[in-house]
Amino acid sequence: MTVQTGSTWNRTGTAGWRAPRWPAELPAPDFAAIRAELDVPEEFPAEVLAEAAAVAAHPPLPELDATDLPLVTVDPAGSRDLDQAVHLRREGRDFLVSYAIADVGAVVRPGGALDAEARRRGQTLYTPDRRVPLHPPVLSEDAASLLPGQDRAAALWTIRLDAEGEVRAVDVRRAVVRSRAQLAYPEVQAQADAGTLPGPLALLPELGRLLQQQALARGAVELGTPEQQVEPAPGGGWTLTSRGDLPVEGWNATISLLTGRCAAALMLAGGVGLLRTLPPPAPEAVAALRRIAPALGVDWPDGARPGDVVAALDPARPGHAAFLEEAAGLLRGAAYTPLDGSPPEQPGHGGVGSPYAHVTAPLRRLVDRFGTEVCLALSAGREPDPEVRAALPELPALMAASDRRTRAVERAVVDATEAHLLRDRVGEVFEAVVVEAEDSRGTVVLPEPAIRGRCAGALTAGTRVRVRLVEADPGRRSVRFELAG
Repeated sequence: MTVQTGSTWNRTGTAGWRAPRWPAELPAPDFAAIRAELDVPEEFPAEVLAEAAAVAAHPPLPELDATDLPLVTVDPAGSRDLDQAVHLRREGRDFLVSYAIADVGAVVRPGGALDAEARRRGQTLYTPDRRVPLHPPVLSEDAASLLPGQDRAAALWTIRLDAEGEVRAVDVRRAVVRSRAQLAYPEVQAQADAGTLPGPLALLPELGRLLQQQALARGAVELGTPEQQVEPAPGGGWTLTSRGDLPVEGWNATISLLTGRCAAALMLAGGVGLLRTLPPPAPEAVAALRRIAPALGVDWPDGARPGDVVAALDPARPGHAAFLEEAAGLLRGAAYTPLDGSPPEQPGHGGVGSPYAHVTAPLRRLVDRFGTEVCLALSAGREPDPEVRAALPELPALMAASDRRTRAVERAVVDATEAHLLRDRVGEVFEAVVVEAEDSRGTVVLPEPAIRGRCAGALTAGTRVRVRLVEADPGRRSVRFELAG
């Protein structure tokens, strides 16, 4: 079970519960077959690889030299597709955020083979055994990636905030940057805990917490990344884990969200762009979530908003993780909304609590390249290039198709792994929580491990029940329960 597009198996934080190790005698799920079944485009056509190799051999660099700025990247350990590099400093009472984003628009031009293939893929897709990238690795993991010690083209955002975290000024322009270090979340968290963060990140805890407080005040619902994940088990095979973000991941995400909010403000002021929109949570969805909170050990004080409740949870606790999975229902209905002229009736994003646009992950998500090009143009006081503007109405359908495929793959991977892990436990009785109920069936979640399945019987949402496993079929990727007497 995953929350939010872009959830991944190799870009994660701390472990929560862990399922029993994969039994050696069981065949592993065939993740390649899942990708084939769901039409995941794995290999790049020859003409795409040739275009990528040519541009990687001589990547264009802009005139502005910002290599004196000591940026660093913060990502999961072992990452190579580095979209973002950051530097934070204080000027008087203000915060000055420098955020360099890989300039994919400098190497992927509209109309070429690379552009056509990126539109076909939509986004990088992660499965336990391999990553299927949006762009060929010669670009996404090398020539366009913000790897340390390398001169790279970037869209350099400079955002000035006052002492309360309110935006005072925004600028974005193309620049040559050079990251000083590639840092991983666990080591940065350890440095934060010890008070030894390097200079470019020294303000991250303070600014991150400030921006999180601001988001709650706006009514944002930030779920983080509680999710079921399939990962290699010691000694071979696969295991199923559930995890949530380290604090530093949340703080780092606030910088990305801040940049996306600034991008949306530029687009709305300029009357052109592509917003990521989401209506506010529906009252009935909030009421349904509140009903299941007690059974999952979640405290929902009177008067608290969903974002306040979510912010107080510990994703390492199985009940809280299950609640966060269900809270994803509050964020259904996200869309990409083109803007060309008048703003849309609903320009905001309920999860962020303000208008928002995707611009910070162009190596891994198609729309960010176009959003960045729009912002570069508007910040320079000019209109976006015609081919960029013409692409904006086409992108929502492309991304919707890519999102559907990604969700289907993620669901199939987890379903297959659940069924394999439970196949020898048919007939056993488990404690569970009912999260959905209709007629004589519904959906239950086992708080530990947080496995989800259909259940037959007279169920009431939000109640704790005992259920018997009646089916765990790896071939059908099916797990079913029934109420136990």
